Amino acid sequence: MRVGKGLIYFLTILLLGSIVLGSGCTDNGSGEGRAVRSGDTVKVDYVGKLENGMVFDTSIKETAEKEGIYVQERNYIPLTFTVGAGQMISGFDEAVIGMRVGEEKTVTLPPEEAYGEYDEAQVQAVPLEELNMSEKPEVGQVYSSIYGSQFRVIAVNETHVTFDANHELAGKTLVFDIKLVSIE
Repeated sequence: MRVGKGLIYFLTILLLGSIVLGSGCTDNGSGEGRAVRSGDTVKVDYVGKLENGMVFDTSIKETAEKEGIYVQERNYIPLTFTVGAGQMISGFDEAVIGMRVGEEKTVTLPPEEAYGEYDEAQVQAVPLEELNMSEKPEVGQVYSSIYGSQFRVIAVNETHVTFDANHELAGKTLVFDIKLVSIE
């Protein structure tokens, strides 16, 4: 039995078309249709909360205004980062793997997947005379070392200043609402 060249050509085109469609090669550049993998650069909108529901950070202007944490100088835009590159806390990084554009999820991160456990060894009292400062520090002030480490003043008395080098969210369980905006 002889098959015409036209039929073979038609079947070849049909086969190639199904391969292209099935492989996901129709992606329009936004990453739609595929899941996030390590190494992808993504954009996400997020709301970060403590376990009690208090919002501490967000990429969404309306949420920041509603929660009373709006900062005029900040740009409220989706957060861009490369998954698996160590740019984010580990739990957040891992949470976006497998998400698809438009997908939303809520994740709860224990301290070890967020900013770590609170470490008492990171709290130090320093004699005022060793600081060589013109003004006495005040509780709440933040200082940076020449290496970029930050230290919050948590106590001041007549002789000492107590600094805390722990991240302010260390030891806390965090809850994030995440929406994947794009995969680049």
